[in-house]
Amino acid sequence: MSGVRSSRIRSLKCRECGREYELEPLHVCDFCFGPLEVTYNYEEITRSLTKEKIRNGPKSLWRYKELLPIETEDPLDLGTGFTPLIRSTNLAKELGLKELYLKNDTVNPTFSFKDRVVSVALTKTREFGYTTVACASTGNLGNSVAAHAAKAGFESYIFIPADLERGKILTSAIYGPNLIGVEGSYDDVNRLCSEIANEYDWAFVNINIRPYYAEGSKTLAFETAEQLGWVAPDHVVIPVASGSLLTKIHKGFEELHQIRFIPDSKTRISGAQATGCAPVATAFANHTFTIRPVKPNTIAKSIAIGNPADGYYALKAVTETGGFVESVTDEELVEGIKLLARTEGIFSETAGGVTIGVLKKLVESGKIASDEVIVAYITGIGLKTVEAVENALEGLQVIKPSVADFNDKILRRNPSLGQ
Repeated sequence: MSGVRSSRIRSLKCRECGREYELEPLHVCDFCFGPLEVTYNYEEITRSLTKEKIRNGPKSLWRYKELLPIETEDPLDLGTGFTPLIRSTNLAKELGLKELYLKNDTVNPTFSFKDRVVSVALTKTREFGYTTVACASTGNLGNSVAAHAAKAGFESYIFIPADLERGKILTSAIYGPNLIGVEGSYDDVNRLCSEIANEYDWAFVNINIRPYYAEGSKTLAFETAEQLGWVAPDHVVIPVASGSLLTKIHKGFEELHQIRFIPDSKTRISGAQATGCAPVATAFANHTFTIRPVKPNTIAKSIAIGNPADGYYALKAVTETGGFVESVTDEELVEGIKLLARTEGIFSETAGGVTIGVLKKLVESGKIASDEVIVAYITGIGLKTVEAVENALEGLQVIKPSVADFNDKILRRNPSLGQ
């Protein structure tokens, strides 16, 4: 299968040795086995793309099409992106911060940021001429691939750990994919998918389509800068699974500077992991770029990748920008979920609890200054992972349908409620 040649999109380029390849469904360098990344002709983009053109574009991630590896004028779009950037008041006050924003990607079509990468990946899949798509997933990616494949009329195969949260299993199954539960962790699922990808001529969004898929995450940076008035924040906190999301948000800010849409980006990039699966945070604490794989043991299953493919590059971005990688326990991430819900009315999944927990920890340790402009990325909705918090909340208070019983059972136990 052959990709479409473009003067705007230059090539695939190895992130290690720099060798360049045609725009094909490839993800690994034949020479050094380094990962491939899409490169662009920024001079041409600068000549053709304006802020006004973006402002008049669709209210979705496709307003930034010129900065994405897509040629078609008819992308596969369920309405993803241009999600709210919310100025926090209550949470900021509680943490002692002057200017905190929450990028709320829980409102995407399948309720996570994965709709961004899948919209791009499956549009590219269609350009390449594939009719079958597949993925290895910890849940959200599978939901999104199943939904977009249904819209496009693709046959789809979703491979997930068999013990995934029931909400995430159901929100893939509803779209009618071939849903396969694999005994083991995500890393076991991913290894199996790599073997299957060698056997079948399918588009695996996070294997042979990965260089294009990953580019969708940049739109989080583009939207953040646009919604802040075309400036980059001082500091961002991003959940880390494979590390791709963090590296692409970093790339997004760098690209906006390269096309002269924002001043020189000084954004500090910090990563957040769960202690039960924190290979990147551990490497950062040990001042090494060597990522040692771990066996995940955390309720934060959506980011429980023990051998992160982009861990090294995430560490590099964090180090170059002066950021940090920190982790929180399962108990702390549950408190992060509750804190975000209680202060800002956003119910996030476990990854959001990790992000808020790490944000809190970085503030308390003085690694985030109170006067910085900060953005925390909330990447998925909590309705898919209710198991994480159901035992940490007060139970239902049941009364008879009478004022007397209400007064007796509720107000007498909590006198302040009736004042």
